Amino acid sequence: MSNHNNHLQHAIMLAAANVENGGRPFGAVIVRHGEVIAEAVNTLHQSGDPTAHAELNAIRDVSLRMGNQILRECVVYASGQPCPMCLSAMYLTGVREVYFANSNQDGERFNLSTAAIYQQLQQPLESQSLPIHHCPQPEGLALYQRWAGKA
Repeated sequence: MSNHNNHLQHAIMLAAANVENGGRPFGAVIVRHGEVIAEAVNTLHQSGDPTAHAELNAIRDVSLRMGNQILRECVVYASGQPCPMCLSAMYLTGVREVYFANSNQDGERFNLSTAAIYQQLQQPLESQSLPIHHCPQPEGLALYQRWAGKA
């Protein structure tokens, strides 16, 4: 069994334990240079926080303990296909690579797919089902300019 499969099995075992504890079937492992540096599960059932996905919980853990720059050297293993929010966090932190076990297609019949959100995000803002409005404010742009001047 390859290391990738071992790490995916680890994520699945975390997800299985989470189900036994009343949670959703999602687990994630972050690996740096072959070593597991974080593991997490979806904690929505405990926290009530809809952003408490396994991948984000693991990313937060690494960021708090080791700094977010280290994530550029890391691989994320997830029991399920990362949702757009988690995938965005991986892009923003520079995660090197992502592996997942169950696809959105696998999760569809269990109401565990985020494929519909991916489809919405492919549409122009004005065509998405969630009304999104751009309302430019001079103070907002000035704030960006002030921030850029300090960088």
